[in-house]
Amino acid sequence: MWSCCGGTMGGAGGGGHGGWERGRVGSCRASKPENLQKNWLREFYQVVHAHKPHFMALHCQEFGGKNYEASMSHVDKFVKELLSSDAMKDYNRARVYLDENYKSQEHFTALGSFYFLHESLKNIYQFDFKAKKYKKVTGKEIYSDTLESTPMLEKEKFPQDYFPECKWSRKGFIRTRWCITDCAFDLVNIHLFHDASNLIAWETSPSVYSGIRHKALGYVLDRIIDQRFEKVSYFVFGDFNFRLDAKAVVETLCAKATMQTVRAADTNEVVKLIFRESDNDRKVMLQLEKKLFDYFNQDVFRDNNGTALLEFDRELSVFKDRLYELDISFPPSYPYSEDSSQGKQYMNTRCPAWCDRILMSHSAKELILKSENDEKIVIYDHIGPNVCMGDHKPVFLSFRIAAGAGKPIANVHKCCVVQ
Repeated sequence: MWSCCGGTMGGAGGGGHGGWERGRVGSCRASKPENLQKNWLREFYQVVHAHKPHFMALHCQEFGGKNYEASMSHVDKFVKELLSSDAMKDYNRARVYLDENYKSQEHFTALGSFYFLHESLKNIYQFDFKAKKYKKVTGKEIYSDTLESTPMLEKEKFPQDYFPECKWSRKGFIRTRWCITDCAFDLVNIHLFHDASNLIAWETSPSVYSGIRHKALGYVLDRIIDQRFEKVSYFVFGDFNFRLDAKAVVETLCAKATMQTVRAADTNEVVKLIFRESDNDRKVMLQLEKKLFDYFNQDVFRDNNGTALLEFDRELSVFKDRLYELDISFPPSYPYSEDSSQGKQYMNTRCPAWCDRILMSHSAKELILKSENDEKIVIYDHIGPNVCMGDHKPVFLSFRIAAGAGKPIANVHKCCVVQ
């Protein structure tokens, strides 16, 4: 039996013990980048130590933060630390794929995908998409800059017309394929489009932004199961930017409030909505602007891990026939304060939401939930609940897979391995 750990990283993200992790490596505005990196790695290593994965995947978005060129030195330190730290000494093979070509607006995604293999793990292969053959994984290798020429992955940036109001969008995906003891699977690092305006997101249910994400995710899923390659199980994890149904959330949180509309004097455009309690001295409950979501009581997003708001997390329902997700038992992963002393506090820029997710095909679901002796060791959680990890909290999935579990899905390397 082998175990995996995976997750995502961008503003934040994470992964776990036979599973995947989603996260972000960026910079905290109110703290030095090196301090954020130290906190991030400490929390990450604790998860690695607790779950001891044999195969670990870490997916990162907005790698290097928003000011990419200025942050490159911190990126280099982060990669060096991960590959050489004592906490990772038992992982004797690694593959790192960093999209660092920020001068190419046509291709740049700011995605980073890290894969670590424990020394006890034998016979692991990675797929060469150009040769259409698997190659045995040995040593530690880093690929960066123009990943378009790397045959061991597929990378795409979404076309500009997917999200025309964001001129410099870096959204896209990276796909790699792996085979361990005849169990083949794809790992897809994804970054979908955000909500550009809280006011526009509030106008309709579902919002226009939800539709944009739906289109982009559908494109990725179609792409990874097209006819070019054999179909295998797949895990898709990263920053989906899934948001709560804004209109429904506001109507629920402010059910007994009255709404005041503030318009710009010159254009008459709505620039602010103010929701006040009908009594109680007309106390302000919520102020809503393009980039302001200031609700008077953040506890509703933290109490019982925000479970009361899960009913408004609806974007994944469109893909219920194609994607599976374990039950969420952690609070919304975004947008956390970037003040190093406010590890549990949300910023008042957006409605907190579960942006960072680990999803899988239904065939992959069967892999992780069926193991030896019907043992179920599956953990889906977040990292650093009390520590500043950036504006996103890393999310991880940890699980075990029995040897040979994937044989009914893919007979992989009897005749097609390149040594």
